[in-house]
Amino acid sequence: MPNRLTLARMASELRDGRLSPIDAVAAHLKQIERLNPKLNAFVEVFAGEARAAAEALERSTVRTDTPRGALHGVPVTIKDSFDVAGRPTLCGSKFRLGHRAANDATAVARLRAAGAIVLGKTNCPEFLYNYETDNHIVGRTNNPWNPERTAGGSSGGEAAAIASFCSAGGMGSDGGGSIREPAHFCGIAGLKPTPGRVSAAGHFPVISHPGGLLGVGGPMARTAEDVRLLFEVVSGYDTQDPFSAPVPLRQPDLAGLRVGVMEQFNGVPVEPAIRDAVRKAAGLVEHDLKLPVEPFDTRRIARAPLLWWFFFGRLISHSLRRVFADREPEAHWTGIELFHKAIQEPDPTVDEVLENLAARDAMRSALLRRMQDVPVLLAPPCGVVAFAHRERSWTIGGQSIGLLDAMAPLTFVNLLGLPALVIPMAVTADGLPVGVQLIGRPYEEELLLELGVRIEQARGPLPGPPV
Repeated sequence: MPNRLTLARMASELRDGRLSPIDAVAAHLKQIERLNPKLNAFVEVFAGEARAAAEALERSTVRTDTPRGALHGVPVTIKDSFDVAGRPTLCGSKFRLGHRAANDATAVARLRAAGAIVLGKTNCPEFLYNYETDNHIVGRTNNPWNPERTAGGSSGGEAAAIASFCSAGGMGSDGGGSIREPAHFCGIAGLKPTPGRVSAAGHFPVISHPGGLLGVGGPMARTAEDVRLLFEVVSGYDTQDPFSAPVPLRQPDLAGLRVGVMEQFNGVPVEPAIRDAVRKAAGLVEHDLKLPVEPFDTRRIARAPLLWWFFFGRLISHSLRRVFADREPEAHWTGIELFHKAIQEPDPTVDEVLENLAARDAMRSALLRRMQDVPVLLAPPCGVVAFAHRERSWTIGGQSIGLLDAMAPLTFVNLLGLPALVIPMAVTADGLPVGVQLIGRPYEEELLLELGVRIEQARGPLPGPPV
């Protein structure tokens, strides 16, 4: 089945003419028709447009000798927070039902320019403000490995579509783990780039100051090799993104690389299966890749999740208060759960904003000094595996943790503006995927992706979801 190929292999076969874009699109649309009623991963499927694009691509390559793009004929999906020209960007909210995008987001335009075919837009929580995906537009997205579990959020629809072979890959966004948590929950790979490495122009909510310190757009696919191909297409300078930086693609070198290992973030426990996955990955790095590993202490950045919450929770909720105003009864629970938590705390003051920005910068500088000798950290992607819908507390080793505790290995990365890659590593005894997270220094995505590819090769194949 063409839709079960990795994106990298699919792209190769499409470029070489061994696979037709028409057949690739047809296989994915058939899978969507079969599985989406159970998964609810899509907000809208562009079936007619995708077929027409595939046919046009087929005709153009038969008639001309024009070089084929890196993603020639590859079917992709887009999280419903990025603009697709002529379509609404609902971002999970009824408040945006009248919206129509005038242009493609920069990342979407770059995917199309490389020959990719957009199959549709995928589901997300209201205003992307939750760690699971549900809304008043199309409802709840279910995990392909177990529909009683969440696919995560906010890029939960994207992760579910990719994991279930309804999409070869696509675009998500991440302000507090929103690419990496769904990737871990659904058994795929996802990259949170350094702010400015991948343009977020055409994303809603707008990724500008101050939220752009935390939030980015990034690629998701089934393997690190697939994510690397997407990253090479969508990265690059864009004048329309205030964080964009003209950083060229570079060839990474793993020679002499040392990897720091964090089995948990500070004192927050992780489930045994996740700790085992981190240890397994560390063993592959040390014994198969012949790279030295060493423990990495996080006590000096222990306050990072609290600082992240100040910017993501308290500061953003101050703006959301104006959005909801007297319409809060129309809002979905995914949009107001964290909002209600934040507004119970005092409104942020100007002094607090300035002090916390300074604290964030000092913490970032201290961490990067330590990472001069240890450029990559291997860490849990999250404290738990995919949880039951609306589950919010867990007991691990006799210690109780809540939702934001479980996300601590994710959120400090956003606060400090680091790139991070989640790759699948194992499957639990009860059939749920487990990922690990690779964290790097700013603008060193290529190093993370190369290491991720090597670890996946050493790991060997994993089973897919029982869809």
